[in-house]
Amino acid sequence: MPDLPTPQDATEAALFSECWDAVLSYADLCTAGSTAATELATEAFSLGMREAREAEAAARGAGRRPTRLPRIPLLLTAVRTTAADWETRGLGHRLDPDLRLWLNSDKAARYTGPPLQRPIALRGLRDLQAADAELLWLAEVEALPLSAVARRLGLDPATVGDELAQVRGLFRDRSHRNHLDMPMDAQCRSYARLLDAVTRSTSGETPDDLSHHLARCRQCAEAAACLRLHGGGLPAALASGVIGWGGLAYLERRRRAAEVRLGAGRPAALESGPPNPGAHKAKVARNGLLVAAVLVSLLALAVSMMPGDDMENGAAKPGTGTSADSQPVANPTSSVPAATSRAPGSADPSQTAGGNPSESTGAKNSDPEPQGTSSAGAEEPEPGESVTPSCQVEYTLVNQWPDGFQGEVTVTTTEALSDWRVTWSFKDGQKVTQMWDGSFTQSGAKVTASAADYNKSVPAHGSLSLGFLATWQSRNAPAYDFSLNGQECVKS
Repeated sequence: MPDLPTPQDATEAALFSECWDAVLSYADLCTAGSTAATELATEAFSLGMREAREAEAAARGAGRRPTRLPRIPLLLTAVRTTAADWETRGLGHRLDPDLRLWLNSDKAARYTGPPLQRPIALRGLRDLQAADAELLWLAEVEALPLSAVARRLGLDPATVGDELAQVRGLFRDRSHRNHLDMPMDAQCRSYARLLDAVTRSTSGETPDDLSHHLARCRQCAEAAACLRLHGGGLPAALASGVIGWGGLAYLERRRRAAEVRLGAGRPAALESGPPNPGAHKAKVARNGLLVAAVLVSLLALAVSMMPGDDMENGAAKPGTGTSADSQPVANPTSSVPAATSRAPGSADPSQTAGGNPSESTGAKNSDPEPQGTSSAGAEEPEPGESVTPSCQVEYTLVNQWPDGFQGEVTVTTTEALSDWRVTWSFKDGQKVTQMWDGSFTQSGAKVTASAADYNKSVPAHGSLSLGFLATWQSRNAPAYDFSLNGQECVKS
């Protein structure tokens, strides 16, 4: 961690360590390189801590609680403020191009404009008590397990779940009040009561007229995201409303960081990010056992198909090798994983049961017809697919709203990569507007995603993942026709 403000005590030193990773993660999204990210994060961290200390000192002098955001979102706001200052000082070339466009739009002005016109999530989080706001942010946006949140905030692990449920309700009440306080036209005012009733329901059904209104009104759509506590949309509402630009990308990164740091399994809806080393080793071990089992089955099948004269002798003739010499069953390199997938210490697939190297790989196949399959129950490949595809892809629709959605693409490669490019197509005119963990271009229906500087290298049997935001109209069919570096991928 670079030079930062000197901690006032041990508690603040621990807080610095916890917050720095979050600040650097967002600064990396905001900049065009790792060096600029570190400099932006350092400058923003110093600014944010100075503002927090001044607010706390002023509150103690007046005998009241400080009215500020929790520590992490306060520092993230400082990153955004520092980025805007860079743009003003002529350092904008070091920032992400999309962020520069956002900073010079009316969207950025909302976060510093009149208080009643600021995002509802920002106002709602600020209105909570400091401890309640910290609990909500750590659990919903930083994606920490409740046991870790309780330990960090000094709460009882047995009751922290109930406290979080109460804080969610308080946040909803503050958001509802802030929505009603906002300047709004007559149509929005007429839908306010219906919106409150619909978002309190657990059914998730929205009347058509209200749905059409939410698709056109940003203010009411933001309110709906904050008011609807069912369906898992609160983290996105908080991240987007408090941070602003890159909020959803930051949310995704923090979830991955929490999984890696705590060794937790990935949530089903967010199956992405860098491969878990422990899971990869287990997968390699399973592949090694599968290789050995398949080869034993193939050798047994070959023995049962030996010519009759050899069987009459009761054993293979000396010097002729194993049964696979004269009757190869299948090409091992095209029907089973490569030998490099074996777990350390597992049986060498190239050894026979007696411990001698098998000579079957050097024998020539006198029969042009295939004599077996790779494994029992294996499906026939689809037309146009190879028997051993070099990559598998999983496309996930993470979230969807009336005119947009969040998607995720995870590609598993059988070969090690030093760089990668993933392409796919959309059927219904979807348009990608933002991407993290990669850069993108789109030509018509075809999207091309390229690696970022930090995730170009992918090990054999490893995975690469990227997330994106896109728009849609009428229909939102899943993406198709995936390829990795020009080679077609199959869907997992």
